[in-house]
Amino acid sequence: MAVRRGLNSASSVLDEYPRQLWLLVIGMLISATGGSMIWPFLTIYVRQRLDLPMATVGLLLGLQSAAAIATTLVAGPVADRLGRKGVMLLSLFSSAALYVIMSRAGTLSLWVVLMAASGALNPLFRVGSDAMVADLVPPDRRAGAYAIIRVGNNLGIAIGPAVGGFVASVSYAWAFSAGALASAVTGLLVLALVRETLPTAGDMPARTHMGAGYGRLVRDRGFLSFCAISALAVIPSALMMVLLPVYAKEEFGVVESQYGLIMATNAAMVVLFQYTVTRSSERHSPWLVMALGALLYALGVGSVALGSSFAGFLISMIIMTGGELLLVPAGTTTAANFSPADMRGRYMGFYGLTWRVGIGIGPVLGGLLNDQIAPTAVWYAGAAFGLLATVGFLLLGRLVREGARDR
Repeated sequence: MAVRRGLNSASSVLDEYPRQLWLLVIGMLISATGGSMIWPFLTIYVRQRLDLPMATVGLLLGLQSAAAIATTLVAGPVADRLGRKGVMLLSLFSSAALYVIMSRAGTLSLWVVLMAASGALNPLFRVGSDAMVADLVPPDRRAGAYAIIRVGNNLGIAIGPAVGGFVASVSYAWAFSAGALASAVTGLLVLALVRETLPTAGDMPARTHMGAGYGRLVRDRGFLSFCAISALAVIPSALMMVLLPVYAKEEFGVVESQYGLIMATNAAMVVLFQYTVTRSSERHSPWLVMALGALLYALGVGSVALGSSFAGFLISMIIMTGGELLLVPAGTTTAANFSPADMRGRYMGFYGLTWRVGIGIGPVLGGLLNDQIAPTAVWYAGAAFGLLATVGFLLLGRLVREGARDR
């Protein structure tokens, strides 16, 4: 009986969303599996291969984020004019080529070029897919749709690091090859099976026009404030994902295969609990949900300073992942609900910049704190940013509610 109820529940979820959403989920799963065999260990690989100080590694990651910011500002209007599918394909096939080159790169100058190119091209897939989900799914079901997309992405991240940690300990070249293959396969899937969802002129309100730039967006003070607070919230997550593998290995001897299991735990929690948590949290104010998520980010990242073993770092990741389950779908849904139909690519792309800004600032700041003060200073700083974001979400939510009552 319980099995039948479970099958009926799964069937109802499948029927609730369009077929193309599930194609995107499959694509996310494949690309995330290959990509996450590489990126959790990229800081270790670059630091060891080029013998660089941590601050320099952080600057390389900052360059990657700066390139992503510049490209995403262009990608939004392109996705709104020419379509979602094209930017997704450009990202996937170019990522495959970059992984192949990275496996052979042995100089700092070449890595500067590769990190800039990676930052410029990789985020385009997310810009296109986030806008496509908003095209496909009505506002009242978007939180669930974005949660499902995250489940597919994180199922890949559950598999990738667990396998990639062992593969990388044998040969990083094999890990890069797996990432290239996954990106190429996802690109072929999108090319063959995914249809374009760009709204036509007939679908738009009479006052909208696809050629508009960012004028309305930059005048949307509520949305810009939301993005600024979201960027603060990303910083602790970026520190955890980018600098923890180096910190754990160099300070306490936690090797790649063990860290891969920590990353796999993060992703497995998302796979198992994301949809249920999102459905439950929809009953509450998204601002309160995001504030609680940011608070758990602060607690999880701050607790790293108290850890000294695989088990301790695993607990810290579990706490932070609890925040991720709350914050990420609520944030993406809030951004989609802010966006007018004719500017979804721009709004979702701009919101995506919050991740790039956080990922750019976090590792640079963390590298400097690690080299100039102490490794533990990284985690106390991450906790402070998480607390700032918590207060910011609560205050902005209050202002938004008051503004809605005044209208």
